[in-house]
Amino acid sequence: MRSRIETRKIVAAIVLLVTASVLACEKKETADFKPEILPLPQPLARYEAMEVPADNPTTPDKAALGRQLFFDKRLSGDESRSCYSCHVCEHGLTDGLPKAIGAFNKQLPRSSPTLWNIGYHKMFYWDGRSPSLEKQAMAAWQLGNMGAKDHEADILAKINGLQGYRSQFQKVFGGEATAENIMQALSAFERTIISGETAWDRWQAGDQSAASDSAKRGWDVFKEAKCNNCHDGVLLTDQQFHNVGIGMDAAEPDKGRFSATKKDEDTGAFKTPTLRDIAKSAPYFHDGSVATLEDAVDLMLGGGKPNQYLDKKNIEKRTITPEQRRDLLEFLKSLTVDCRISEPPLPKK
Repeated sequence: MRSRIETRKIVAAIVLLVTASVLACEKKETADFKPEILPLPQPLARYEAMEVPADNPTTPDKAALGRQLFFDKRLSGDESRSCYSCHVCEHGLTDGLPKAIGAFNKQLPRSSPTLWNIGYHKMFYWDGRSPSLEKQAMAAWQLGNMGAKDHEADILAKINGLQGYRSQFQKVFGGEATAENIMQALSAFERTIISGETAWDRWQAGDQSAASDSAKRGWDVFKEAKCNNCHDGVLLTDQQFHNVGIGMDAAEPDKGRFSATKKDEDTGAFKTPTLRDIAKSAPYFHDGSVATLEDAVDLMLGGGKPNQYLDKKNIEKRTITPEQRRDLLEFLKSLTVDCRISEPPLPKK
C-alpha cells in the first residue's frame, strides 16, 4: 500500500495537470479570438463625402473594434448596458423610451436620439453642445448614459485584461486601451452606421416600383407643406435647432440649445432629428412626450405649440386633406431602414 505522502504527491500531480490543461485551453481560446472584420460602407452616390477627423481615420480593424465595444456591457459602470442598449434596431436606433435610462438605473432628462447617419452630423446631443463624435462618446461614457466616471480605472483594467482586446488595441493603436482610444474606436464604428437603402432612396434612384403611389404623393405633400424647411436633403435634417414648443409649458422647461449658447433666441430649441427610420423611433421629440407618428405629424401640421420662442419662420399651421395626411404618413414609412447592425463575437471573460 502506498504511503500517504506518495498518495498526496500523486493527487497533487493530477491537480496540476488538470489545472494546466484548463489554463492551456483558456489561453488558446482567448488567443484564438478572431474579431469579425467587415468591409467599410461604400460611399453613397447621393451623399456628400463624410468628413472624418484627421487624427481618427476609419479603418476596417478600428471599426470592428469599435463595434465590439459598442455592444460590450463591460464598458458601463455597473455592467448593465452597452451603447447598443440605447440605440437598438427595432426602435430605429433609439431605445423606444420617452427618456433614456442610464447606468445604475438613472433616469436621464432627454430621449435617446437615433444614430442613423450620425457621422455626417456636425454637432451632437439634442442641444448640440458636443462638437465631435469622440467628445460626445466620452461624455456619454463617463456620465449618465454609461456611468463610468468613478469606475474608469476598473473598466480599463477589465478591457486590458482580455487578450482578445489587448491584441486589437495593440494592432489598431499601438498600445493598450485608454479612455481616449476607446472613444476613437467607438466613433469610427458609428461613422459606418449609414442609411441609404430605404424604399424612398431606391425610388429616388430610379426604381419606380420601390415606393407606393401613396408614398410618392406623400413626398409631394411633404414638400408642399414645407416640412423640408427643417427636414432637408438626403439626411432629412438641417442639423439646426428649432423651438417647436415641446415642453415649453412645463413649470421649468428644458431650455435646449440655450444651455449651450446662452442666447435667448435659442431657448427651447432642439436639433432637428432625421426622419430616417422615423416610423420605428417612437415616442417622439426630445422628451418623448408624443407617443405616435400620427400625433407627431398632427402637432407639426398644427404649427407646433405656442410660446414666445416658437420658430415662426419655419413652423406654421398647414391645412391638408385627410387623404394628403394619409399619403404623408406613407411617405414617412417609406423611410424605414432595414437595420442589420448585429452583435459581433466579444472577447470572453
